[in-house]
Amino acid sequence: MKNTTELKGNWNETKGKLKQKFAALTDNDLLLEEGKQDELLGKLQVRLGKTKEEVQKLIATL
Repeated sequence: MKNTTELKGNWNETKGKLKQKFAALTDNDLLLEEGKQDELLGKLQVRLGKTKEEVQKLIATL
């Protein structure tokens, strides 16, 4: 997965791409809060039915 600084810097763009690819995701699902990246990954795992590694790989490829 992208490092935290990279992820935060490009999060609006990444969030938009995720919402386009997975229409079931909401803004609340994609809320990135300081120090809560693992919580975000957990939410995405549940909503997308994917493993943590799959979610990390998906985000890294966007």
